[in-house]
Amino acid sequence: MLKLFEDCKIACEVEQLKVKASWQDLVKLRGVASFQFGKSIGDVLFPDFVEVVRSSKTKRIKLIYCRDELLATLRPTDGHLSLSLAGARRILRRVKNPPSIVVVRSDVSSFIKKGGNVFAKHVVKADDEIRPQDEVIVVDQKGNLLAVGRAMLSGEEILSFKSGVAVRVRRGLLE
Repeated sequence: MLKLFEDCKIACEVEQLKVKASWQDLVKLRGVASFQFGKSIGDVLFPDFVEVVRSSKTKRIKLIYCRDELLATLRPTDGHLSLSLAGARRILRRVKNPPSIVVVRSDVSSFIKKGGNVFAKHVVKADDEIRPQDEVIVVDQKGNLLAVGRAMLSGEEILSFKSGVAVRVRRGLLE
């Protein structure tokens, strides 16, 4: 009961801290997204009406929301985005050939949906542009979203290795 109360309290605090992103914020966020995921992804991921939550101490952007859904978190360590499932879903729906995609065998999809890491031997296809530590979207062979995470290997290595973790899953669809 106490945990539920604390979660509600945190959600209310975040709701109060949300403000509409200024045009400067949008330019920055779209630039980071386009650099990180490819040309024009910033426009797809962040529409004009996104809201941001800033750090209370540094006043830097921390969280990016669209219609009360968390799209991404701006990491303070390297200035890159960490995608949420909603952000990944937005990219998959609106981009014909989405970047940073790792396709896994359908028989391991339930394991990955629950938050399990992606092993190299289960990968069917991986974007050639993926570099180690890049944000990636994990999908099954039908193109259904399974998880988001960080690549541990390059796209080429993911396909050539037969063992080891290829993607550290941050959030699975069923978590």
